[in-house]
Amino acid sequence: MLYITRHGQTDWNKEERLQGHTDIPLNENGKEMAKAAGIRYSDIKFDVCYSSPLLRAKETAELILEGRDIPIITDDRLKEMCFGEYEGVRGYFKDPNFPLSNLFRHPEEYVPIRGSESFESLKERTSSFIEEVLIPDMNAGKTILVVAHGALNCGLISQLRKTPLKDFWSNLQQNCELEAFTNITSSQEP
Repeated sequence: MLYITRHGQTDWNKEERLQGHTDIPLNENGKEMAKAAGIRYSDIKFDVCYSSPLLRAKETAELILEGRDIPIITDDRLKEMCFGEYEGVRGYFKDPNFPLSNLFRHPEEYVPIRGSESFESLKERTSSFIEEVLIPDMNAGKTILVVAHGALNCGLISQLRKTPLKDFWSNLQQNCELEAFTNITSSQEP
């Protein structure tokens, strides 16, 4: 089994700021969310956890798995999508004239600007992770927890569900929400 969850709340989530690669810790509410998730998911017998190396995801993984002897392995491919110069900016959902508006409103038309990451780059990272880590672990019968980020998890889930790019954000998780997959296939298959 594969379980994918998004990190707990941060102050930047609360303030509706783009986080991206900026290393923001959990706030107190985010820590409580992760602890509560740990209780909700305590019956799941995870064999391994893969986490983004960013603090908010690592903290979430540690709190969910607190008191359990489960390895947490960080992987750079699980970092959040990079939003370049726009990290820390507010109003990105509400303003149709925001420079990254298509990223959220029309992902199929999005063109990266000012250091932001493309969907193609995100897909390369998530495909590599699926092929090199998730499929072999699932084939070995492992129960896996992945703790990462909003856009990154949308990328993973979109590939696993074969969601078209225009519907990319339909897979957005709330903080500490869990998605489960009983089996997965190669992200390269149509």
